[in-house]
Amino acid sequence: MAFGDAGSYARFMGRFSEPLAPAFADVLRDLEGRILDVGCGPGVLTQVLVDRYGADRVDALDPTAGFVEAARERLPGVDVRLGSAEALPYADGSYGAAYAQLVVHFMNDPVRGLAEMARVVQPGGRGLVAACVWDHGGGRGPLSPFWDAVAEVDPDEHRERSSAGSTEGDLTRLFGEAGLVDVTEGSLRVKLALDSFEEWWAPFEESVGTVGDYLAAHPGSIGPIRDRCRERLGEGPFEVEADAWTAMGRSSSSR
Repeated sequence: MAFGDAGSYARFMGRFSEPLAPAFADVLRDLEGRILDVGCGPGVLTQVLVDRYGADRVDALDPTAGFVEAARERLPGVDVRLGSAEALPYADGSYGAAYAQLVVHFMNDPVRGLAEMARVVQPGGRGLVAACVWDHGGGRGPLSPFWDAVAEVDPDEHRERSSAGSTEGDLTRLFGEAGLVDVTEGSLRVKLALDSFEEWWAPFEESVGTVGDYLAAHPGSIGPIRDRCRERLGEGPFEVEADAWTAMGRSSSSR
């Protein structure tokens, strides 16, 4: 999955993840202790956490070297490490809270990744874990117009709609399987105003994420998909809405 170029990612998904981050940070409030951003990408949510709690209380981790470099440059006071959610390089009970913004559906093993987040927060129900995933399954994600067009051109393509945590209740299920308790589910919405269809489409020309993977494998479909997206959205100006499912839970009291 092509996510290494932080600049391309910012142009492609940053326009949605940037406004999402403050709202997602609000899912957990009045936090004590250290805070961990798992799958931090180029540091979008990390920046919000630093602004609220200070760089000396925030750590971050991502499996993509390009993102780690970008986050370190953006936030020089934060300990940003290269690593995966499924094997967090931190001691048990090190954090008061751990966040994962738009990450669970990219984890190789979401339950293990969330269980690792539960492990590194304080035990006995004091530690908090929060995650969010775009509502791809409900067709309300930022890329839904694109994948809806793909479905017309290539009916056998289902990767986005079936991604982990992207349907109502699925994050709650994953949290429970990971051993988290007192899990509550919610949703967040962001809106993006665009002047034209070309402004919306331009980042799709860059090789980013699952969209980049799909278009690289199906170059002959680019024109038909673009045309169907244009039919759906119009020439502009228009507003695009995107919804994300959220879940938060506590570490188990049995630890």
